[in-house]
Amino acid sequence: MIKIRRYIFFNIIKWKIVGDTDFPKKCIIIAAPHTHWIDFFIAIFARSLFKQKNVSFIGKKELFKFPLKYFLKWLGGIPVNRGSNSNSVDSIVEIFNQNNTFILGISPEGTRKKVNKWKTGFYYIAKKANVPVISVALDFENKQIIISKPFDLTDDINEDINYLKSLFKGVKGKIPEYS
Repeated sequence: MIKIRRYIFFNIIKWKIVGDTDFPKKCIIIAAPHTHWIDFFIAIFARSLFKQKNVSFIGKKELFKFPLKYFLKWLGGIPVNRGSNSNSVDSIVEIFNQNNTFILGISPEGTRKKVNKWKTGFYYIAKKANVPVISVALDFENKQIIISKPFDLTDDINEDINYLKSLFKGVKGKIPEYS
């Protein structure tokens, strides 16, 4: 089955993977730019080719309703309440603490529309769980997924976010004007 998936990904839809797919046992993957619903499916397809295939993702709890919730959970989805009274960061850190292996993929934009500022939840999760961040760029212009080396956060959030954003410089999403 892996040979068929590889053939489809690399030869039929003609995407490339640039970088190391052998992730640490625990890390956060930030995937961007997130400009279209198709990003999710390209990322899920690429994930099936990674050495560690069990990359989980979070989504707003409103998506996790019958019958879609069973499909999303099967794919590794974790519903989160994005309301102000919930503490998603601590609950996700607890998942990291309870597991020997846990890889979480997050879109730092938090939406498919153009944003000027990333959401910082991924940063606080990584800091509290003491795990590195890996950037994964979905470059639709060049049909490639670009994977960075693991980055250990410092105590300077602005410097860290600026560095992580720099890894996506020039990358165009499916809808370039939202990139």
